[in-house]
Amino acid sequence: MDPIDVVALTRQLVDIESTTGNEGIVGAWLAGFLRDRGYSVLEQPFDGKRMNVIAAVGEPEVVFSTHFDCVPPFFPSRVEAGILYGRGACDAKGILAAQVAAAERLRATGETRVGLVFVGGEERGSDGAKAANRIASKTRFLINGEPTDLRLGAATRGCYRVRLTATGKAAHSGYPELGESAIEKLLDCLIALREADWPSDPLLGQTHYTIGLINGGVAPNVIPPNAEAEVFFRTVGESEPVRQLLRTTLAGRVDVTEILELPAARMHTVPGFETAVFSYFSDIPFLTNWGMPLLLGPGSIHVAHTDREHIAIDELNRAVDIYEKLATALLSSS
Repeated sequence: MDPIDVVALTRQLVDIESTTGNEGIVGAWLAGFLRDRGYSVLEQPFDGKRMNVIAAVGEPEVVFSTHFDCVPPFFPSRVEAGILYGRGACDAKGILAAQVAAAERLRATGETRVGLVFVGGEERGSDGAKAANRIASKTRFLINGEPTDLRLGAATRGCYRVRLTATGKAAHSGYPELGESAIEKLLDCLIALREADWPSDPLLGQTHYTIGLINGGVAPNVIPPNAEAEVFFRTVGESEPVRQLLRTTLAGRVDVTEILELPAARMHTVPGFETAVFSYFSDIPFLTNWGMPLLLGPGSIHVAHTDREHIAIDELNRAVDIYEKLATALLSSS
């Protein structure tokens, strides 16, 4: 069989627009590509025309997995000075291409115990991973791909996202004593968050948060009757300690609406591979039926989601070598 040109495959995938919710075309293309190479392919539908692509040539014990949806806006691939640019270059279509190339190298040696689990929806709620997890699997290991600079992820942070809503009383700004400012009430609460001692972990460090959105008021000359803020915690364990401390800190001054919650994750590591911890989260918490998780991929998270997303071609090629080496080590383990 012909070896995979990892750069060409990455560019083919990048050049198919697949913003989250619009993954159907790239999923169908990928399914056809793998069938043409002799894989047994399941196109698993979820949420209308969206799909996951699950493929194997034997009975897999190790699966490579990543996502083929991307954040907006789309921009196509180009290569300049050894760098491949484009939406999804490192998050995560380049990773997908490297995983396919590694699986094909192993298959060329007669190794058929490697499968592929490629999903949509990772960038907004992991809907594809949740669907894939409904499939029974006997695989022992899941190698999930996200940009890790080719280091094995020892742990990733979770998230706890909330909306804080303050309620006041409108009044003419010339007579503030007749009203109650929801914005000031909200600001008092946000300042109190700075003083709280958020949970920490020896491996992941201190819980931190971002006040990502603030909205409130009706006009400059009106005491504001409403205000809200969204706060995004990057957690280092379960969310419950953060939840309890948040409510204690706010002391009932604002309403709290929970929007999103994901636990921090610990991954399997293998001797001989460099490790690191990461502040983002991945599909791993939703793919528990696919074996013991590992996290590794080429590219930097610092350029993912940006208008300069890219990956070095040398790193993309090295990723194929490292994925092959990692899968071989896992397959030989008892």
